[in-house]
Amino acid sequence: MAIRKSVVLASLLACGSAVPQEFSIEGMGVVSTPQREVRASVSPDGRRIVWGTGERAGSPGSYDLWQATKRDGHWADPRPLSIDTPAKEFDPFFSADGKWLYFFSNREGGFGGDDLYRAAVLADGDFGTPENLGPGVNGKGDEWAPATTHDGEHLLFASDSFGGAGGHDLLMAHWDGKAFTAPRPVPGVNTPGDEFDAAWIEDGKAIVYAYARDIAKDPVRLLLAQCDGERYVDPQPWALAFNGPQDNTYGPSVDLSRPGEMLVNGIAKAPTAGKQDIYRVRTPTVTGQSGCV
Repeated sequence: MAIRKSVVLASLLACGSAVPQEFSIEGMGVVSTPQREVRASVSPDGRRIVWGTGERAGSPGSYDLWQATKRDGHWADPRPLSIDTPAKEFDPFFSADGKWLYFFSNREGGFGGDDLYRAAVLADGDFGTPENLGPGVNGKGDEWAPATTHDGEHLLFASDSFGGAGGHDLLMAHWDGKAFTAPRPVPGVNTPGDEFDAAWIEDGKAIVYAYARDIAKDPVRLLLAQCDGERYVDPQPWALAFNGPQDNTYGPSVDLSRPGEMLVNGIAKAPTAGKQDIYRVRTPTVTGQSGCV
């Protein structure tokens, strides 16, 4: 059962904000467990949740996608997805129409490293055969954290395959009727460090994303930026108690069934289930404009 916790103002000031938030752990013992859970996505009808996990008994590999279904208001029946392999499957994202589950995998047959895929969501709760999103967005490096706009016409993702500012950058591509193509930098956010795990709010009026100077050795923090009509400006640490300078917080995702709420993964002092848990938080206030997508 989710446990509500008020966040004190002092802890938020350390994150660069004076706006308190509440948060709760998601699916204690079902979604959040003693193992490590990363980036969750809730289906638009709110009936199921899919997330990434490692080291969990019953997984076919070390990085896999699991799902649970809603029963009497709570998540139940956790199990790995049928599309999991001994390779990596991670970073799930349900499309707004509920027809697709996007994710990344380093399974055989890709273009190199971690590639972006999608699988059709079937009526019986299973998933269709995964399809690679193609060379328009998959390069020789690693592509992570796919997310689409509500109309499915734009794809947001992180990559180190297409040059850019350095490390992993945030890119967006458009659907040309057959595939996502022509990736270009998300305006205003990329630096020589690593930007990844991004979520658009209100189809791009604001963006939340993960940042680290070097993802291999430095803490990861979530930043929030608003669109000024052309680019995202003045990124600031998101006001969460477990999003401080030495924390590791990432994997933001808007709950499509409850857009006023988001899921993130992190390590809070309490409540906690294990190494890295999924938390539910309020979606930050949007003050930006359209024009950045």
